[in-house]
Amino acid sequence: MFIVDNYLLAVFLCVITMLCWGSWANTQKLASQEWGFALFYWDYTLGVVLLSLVFGLTLGSNGDSGQAFLPNLGDASLNAIFYAFLGGVVFNIANLLLVAAIDIAGMAIAFPIGIGIALVLGVIVNYIATPLGDPLLLFMGVGLVALAIILDALVYKRISKGVATTKGIVISLAAGVLMGFFYRFVAASMSVDFSNPTEGLLTPYTAVFIFSIGIFISNFVFNTFFMYKPISGEKVSYKDYFSLGTPKLHLIGIFGGVIWCLGFILNMIAAGEAGFAISYGLGQGATMVAAIWGIFIWKEFKDAPKGTNKLIGLMFLLFIAGLSLIIMAKNVGV
Repeated sequence: MFIVDNYLLAVFLCVITMLCWGSWANTQKLASQEWGFALFYWDYTLGVVLLSLVFGLTLGSNGDSGQAFLPNLGDASLNAIFYAFLGGVVFNIANLLLVAAIDIAGMAIAFPIGIGIALVLGVIVNYIATPLGDPLLLFMGVGLVALAIILDALVYKRISKGVATTKGIVISLAAGVLMGFFYRFVAASMSVDFSNPTEGLLTPYTAVFIFSIGIFISNFVFNTFFMYKPISGEKVSYKDYFSLGTPKLHLIGIFGGVIWCLGFILNMIAAGEAGFAISYGLGQGATMVAAIWGIFIWKEFKDAPKGTNKLIGLMFLLFIAGLSLIIMAKNVGV
């Protein structure tokens, strides 16, 4: 299977993760208003499963290093399968809440709050489990990113008031807390040494595939609830999925899942060289990418009062400085 053995390459893959995780939600924006996020999410889920399988049967099965996808899947212990599956379940409810928050509050606020909190929690729990890198630089970087998140929330507060904003922020907070733990479950299912996997533990490709199955199966519980008891918008049904859906709408949703899953697979591959805490922390720089989309493409701050642009600029500077420190943490660490 394909394995990363160079830190610079690992960082590059994490940058791709950042772009993917910060951009996939745009596909929901492209879907029509009649096509609710719960219907969109079914196609998104299919995209995640399909790409994880494709990667497992290609990059995860070729080459002399490590263990091929199907043999690793056959040798996996129930404990490892459980943790990877659980990661998918936890991620699924967190992501559904995040998509709902985007629908209510806009991408420029939902991503910074939700994913920002996930960044802080995720780095902490993953570093405790696998302490790789200099903790001072790592957590200084996380601290700067957290300040950028606070700034972004303050900027949004200047242009939006009312129940919808409060509701969006609360949902974003809940999504962030849950999102901060899913990665740790998947990492716990994986062997630290990808070249010589520990017996019973998973390779990145196998872990991501089982993770995707966890998303898909739990979707019948969580997404069904969101369909019939929506946080925002109108109630939809399974009949609507087939009667209202068009090939274009289905493809947009699948593409959204493919984009996100591409980022996740590359991030897990990079974790073998960068460590889980650094890899996850860099990937969650998606917050900045999402904010760029929300601010400059979707014009979510076009009516902001004077002085808002300075706060936005400071937010980006803090993000860049924070991510730079996270990258440096591996080079000077143990």
